[in-house]
Amino acid sequence: MNIEFQRKIDSIAGKIICRLLSLFPRKKQTGGIATSSPKILVILLSEMGSLVLAHPMFAYLKKYHPGADIFVLVFKKNRECLETLKLVPKRNILTVDGDSLTALVKDSTRFILKMRREKIHAVIDCELFSRISSIYAFLSGAGLRVGFHPHTQEGLYRGDFINRPVLYNPYRHISRQFVTLAMSIGNTDGFPVVKRVAHEDTFRIPTLNPNQDQQEGLKNRLKSDFPETLGRDLILLYPGGGLLPIRAWPLENYCKIAMKLVEKGYVVGIIGMKEDAPLAEVISSRCQSRSCIDLTGYTRTIMELITLFHFASLLITNDGGPGHFASLTPMPSIIFFGPETPALYGPLSEKAVSLHVPLPCSPCVTAYNHRNSPCDGNNACLKAILPEDVFQKACDLLQTDTIPPVVS
Repeated sequence: MNIEFQRKIDSIAGKIICRLLSLFPRKKQTGGIATSSPKILVILLSEMGSLVLAHPMFAYLKKYHPGADIFVLVFKKNRECLETLKLVPKRNILTVDGDSLTALVKDSTRFILKMRREKIHAVIDCELFSRISSIYAFLSGAGLRVGFHPHTQEGLYRGDFINRPVLYNPYRHISRQFVTLAMSIGNTDGFPVVKRVAHEDTFRIPTLNPNQDQQEGLKNRLKSDFPETLGRDLILLYPGGGLLPIRAWPLENYCKIAMKLVEKGYVVGIIGMKEDAPLAEVISSRCQSRSCIDLTGYTRTIMELITLFHFASLLITNDGGPGHFASLTPMPSIIFFGPETPALYGPLSEKAVSLHVPLPCSPCVTAYNHRNSPCDGNNACLKAILPEDVFQKACDLLQTDTIPPVVS
């Protein structure tokens, strides 16, 4: 299903179902989970980058609920990402297929029946933008249902059956808000919940290191397919916009950056899905150099992409999954923000540089419009980030970085 069709289903059917389910009495739950070995379901249907940003939340759950059996529900296409991150056992990863309405209904029915058989104690609904996750939370049969709630704010209506409602805060990084959801499972005396001092600890995501076979396998492929990478620094560009093209820095700017980097002696690799190949072709044709290589669709798994990141010296990317995967590696990155803000979605990495020109209308992709920007497609916020400034920032990072060339 394309994103516009998803929004229509969510707006029409989602509202009706949420209102019907809200007719059931909602009991405010002030106590914590009674058992020391609870079954906790985490619903994370967002893009893959959100799974990386949820890492601190899973660390919190494992620390304060060591006996918990944690399940995670994701879209089928995001299963590989969750398996790579190893946040929960593979057997506890549940999926629904969002590619078609028929598949979604079928998988949703199977998922709900499984959760009822498992007798889930608590659900943590991490979603902001969809109503289907709150419906899943209700139908799972869990006695404790945690999720974002507008309280006195407008928007974000997802029913009135979340019995441990957490106030959504657009001024706090989403990774911290995920942790707040996990904290709210414990005993609480008031609403909104988690009225306590927020300790601004620095969240650190551990480096995900590929094993020796994975490194050697990809290294040998690169030597064979792209001998021009031998003994040279590799700079990766991700020009794709994913589900939200409005988040993409202008392709013309990527062409300019690629040309400057090639002139300076670097190898530039264009990464992305197979469908991003036309973007790579445009950039390669402008560079007219063997030092600009097409790597779209080249990595066959997320772990291979992370392995490639271990070999590369820098990533320049739009806001999306690759920027967050880079935070799992030693590689520095430059990430463009505009329709969304790094204050909420910036990567959890000291080596990540978020470039953002906040216009009066930014950010325009928010929880309050279900990520449906009112922008007419002219993303002036991203166009305001100049290639000259990006190139200078890239040079600064490359001069201070100590990562070795891609292949030696």
